[in-house]
Amino acid sequence: MGQLFPVVYDFFMRPLERAKFKGIRQQLISEAEGRVLEIGSGTGINFPFYKDVIRVDAIEPNPLMQSKSIGRKKNAQVPVETYQANAETLPFANDSFDTVVATLVFCTIPNPVQALQEIKRVSKPGAKILLFEHVKMDNSFLGKTQDILTPMWKKLCDGCHLNRDTLQLIKEANLATTEIKSYYKGLFLTIQCVNQE
Repeated sequence: MGQLFPVVYDFFMRPLERAKFKGIRQQLISEAEGRVLEIGSGTGINFPFYKDVIRVDAIEPNPLMQSKSIGRKKNAQVPVETYQANAETLPFANDSFDTVVATLVFCTIPNPVQALQEIKRVSKPGAKILLFEHVKMDNSFLGKTQDILTPMWKKLCDGCHLNRDTLQLIKEANLATTEIKSYYKGLFLTIQCVNQE
């Protein structure tokens, strides 16, 4: 499934992007400034939305996803450099970035706590951390359903955890949350944070 997922990702995401996600991504990314790190850039779906930034360094562990981003990288309005790398071991120096962006990616990171520690390491004190994620829902029935479906879903969707509590992980990482917006009854959140270190 690891090789099939990049092939079908854009096809299945297209209706969602048109319906709602495109606007959410654009609004969130409009907050980015300076030098930007994008975590899990996938097929480069965010690249067209970067405008008033110096440059974007984008990491993606899946080489097939990264290869599908080349066209969007070339057409971006700002310089974009892509790297095949994992969020848990970022190939950048301490205090390098003014903004970190991650959209619909924290659900798939094998060790999200380590990834958040790495994000804190490579981002400057006071840097913005901008996330758009699906999360475990507060509704007990729906949350339990997410728990039940997650083992199968992980196999089908490149390691995606339907039931990841990203907000709790952010609190544990000691990031200061400045804004949370909820979509689709709390299934999706945009989360803006600041690196306090």
